[in-house]
Amino acid sequence: MSELLSRHRAVMPSWLPLYYESPLEIVSGKGSRVTDADGRTYLDFFTGIVTNMIGYDVAEVREAVERQIAKGVVHTSTLYLIRGQVELAEKIARLSGIPDAKVFFTNSGTEANETALLLATYARGSDEVLAMRGSYHGRSFGTVAVTGNRGWKNSSLSPLNVHYLHGTDRGAPAFRGMSEKEYVTACVADLRDVLDTTAPNVACLIAEPIQGVGGFAMPPDGLYAAYKEVLDEHGILFVADEVQTGWGRTGSSFFGIGNHGVTPDAMTFAKGLGNGFAVGGVVARGDLMDRLHALGVATFGGNPVSMAAAGATLDYVLEHDLQGNALRQGGLIIDGLRPLTDLPSVSDVRGKGLMFAVEMVDPNTGAPSAELAGRVLEGTRERGLLVGKGGVHGNVLRMAPPLTLSAEEAAEGRDLLLDAVRAVDAQA
Repeated sequence: MSELLSRHRAVMPSWLPLYYESPLEIVSGKGSRVTDADGRTYLDFFTGIVTNMIGYDVAEVREAVERQIAKGVVHTSTLYLIRGQVELAEKIARLSGIPDAKVFFTNSGTEANETALLLATYARGSDEVLAMRGSYHGRSFGTVAVTGNRGWKNSSLSPLNVHYLHGTDRGAPAFRGMSEKEYVTACVADLRDVLDTTAPNVACLIAEPIQGVGGFAMPPDGLYAAYKEVLDEHGILFVADEVQTGWGRTGSSFFGIGNHGVTPDAMTFAKGLGNGFAVGGVVARGDLMDRLHALGVATFGGNPVSMAAAGATLDYVLEHDLQGNALRQGGLIIDGLRPLTDLPSVSDVRGKGLMFAVEMVDPNTGAPSAELAGRVLEGTRERGLLVGKGGVHGNVLRMAPPLTLSAEEAAEGRDLLLDAVRAVDAQA
């Protein structure tokens, strides 16, 4: 055991996971690559959990932060005007497509989702919330309550009355063999049944367009449009959790919910917007945002340094058409990975843009195999590639490279992953 790992275990919680049998300390990075404390360099296909969105050591972001720090002001609180905050909010409001949108900045996706839940439950005068099976929305009391993934739920206690919907479980016995259209019809019928029998006064549906921690599980495009027709009949609000799917990552849409042809009442965001700096927030209809009657601040939310980083990051994404690059490089990778489904230990390859996954199963039983996923995780590291792991059963390799990924890097990472998965399959 390394000295740093020993110290980590002595003072950090036991429930704070570390990847790899010999955990990694990343000490530097440039572009799409990082270097560990032993001097080994890796191609990074996980980017600090979908967070270093445009890579490492980006001059435009670094210089924007340095300019702000040089002014001597890293914090003022939201009790004072912050020019960078207003300018960034204007851009996000415009890009959101939400009518008369307003923005509230937080420090994380967890805080953003807490804020959205507060807005919706207050506006509707109800503690009833719809969420998706397999979802993840944060680690706080309220966001754990709406998380539909038992591996991340520490308590059955809840400030909310939550009802879970179908949407990413098309392979379940009840739906197996259905076409996408038949599956959407069945999901909508179930939603109506939930509203008729157990949830008479719902505040909102909160949903990830692609489930992040859930292993990049995806509902069929158009499911949320079909859900929203029903929600609108009842006046129920729709919150899109874009913490992992925003800013062009899916390639085909700037926000993930756009793949469903839906404009939500509110969207939450975080992670990639700051390219590593702590930033999150909610963009919502102005009337919904303004409805709260009590005062509220975010002491560190929207601070000048994070706003400088986030503004520079968003400008970089737009000026370099990184949504288009995500579509191109994601297509190259996902198409190249599809032959893996011919292997007995791979049940699925899925994704949109630079957000894709490989699902591992026991080759004899077809049951989810977290053990094989763990072996692939180790195998990719040995080959110089960093990937993530997730899924309700912990059996999914999930990847979200920087949106700046080049075609050469995309091919390199794809081939390293192919080699690692095939090696594990041969052993299995």
